[in-house]
Amino acid sequence: MSIKSVFCVIGIDQCDRDILNAIHLCKELDAHLSVLIVSLAPTPMGGYGVVVSTGWLLERESDIAAMKKREKQIASLVQNAGLKADVDSYYCDKDWADEIIGQRARFSDLTLIGPDLMQQPALKTPALSGALFHAGRPTLVVPTGARATLHPHKVMLAWDGRIEAMRAAREAINVMAAAVEVTVAMVDDDWAEVWNSGARANISAYLARHGIHVKLDRLPTCRTAVGDTLKQHAIAIAADMIVMGAYGHSRLRERLFGGVTRTMIETSTIPLFMMR
Repeated sequence: MSIKSVFCVIGIDQCDRDILNAIHLCKELDAHLSVLIVSLAPTPMGGYGVVVSTGWLLERESDIAAMKKREKQIASLVQNAGLKADVDSYYCDKDWADEIIGQRARFSDLTLIGPDLMQQPALKTPALSGALFHAGRPTLVVPTGARATLHPHKVMLAWDGRIEAMRAAREAINVMAAAVEVTVAMVDDDWAEVWNSGARANISAYLARHGIHVKLDRLPTCRTAVGDTLKQHAIAIAADMIVMGAYGHSRLRERLFGGVTRTMIETSTIPLFMMR
């Protein structure tokens, strides 16, 4: 799909790399940048049903002032970069943040999650949850040391035949069509039925109709977790982007037992183009 607008969510501090990544990406795409600065409200002692203290109110006022100051700084930064942009801020309880972020992300073509945000645990979780579960738009997760781009040379599509992987492939069609090399990677243990069922040929034919000729790689796990197998293969083929579906299993199952999505988000050194 054509990317005309990029959404970037950041905290009130330590997010300079994320903004610079967003600016670079929007210049590359000639896209509009929407920035949302989120500050999470502290929970009052005893919960919201009690009379709040003066200290809690003063902390809120200080946080809101810092957030508004940051909003002005970011607005000036993107204006000086010559971008078409809008910058907004929101002060909210952590339990509502994912829905608020998701609602805002729906009105952009892509959500960018940068390395600075990934190092802020309190905000990282609602930002990822909002982007992946409440937006219905693709998300680009950029790890530390990587550059935000939608013009990668080598792309690896992690394919398991599930609807989430198909959605990711559809959203990344233009990205893969412009790449020099595209590899479809399937892991044996979990996806043997997919490999043998004809879905392998189907995804190849689908991509070929869009002018994308792929290499198919069947990956033995050798008792290695699927996420680790995918990461190792992406590094081995020098991929500079991984396209994959997110949360094919429930969030509860992944939270309790771990999962491919969680592993990739937390440990991949290669940018992830994700869709649920």
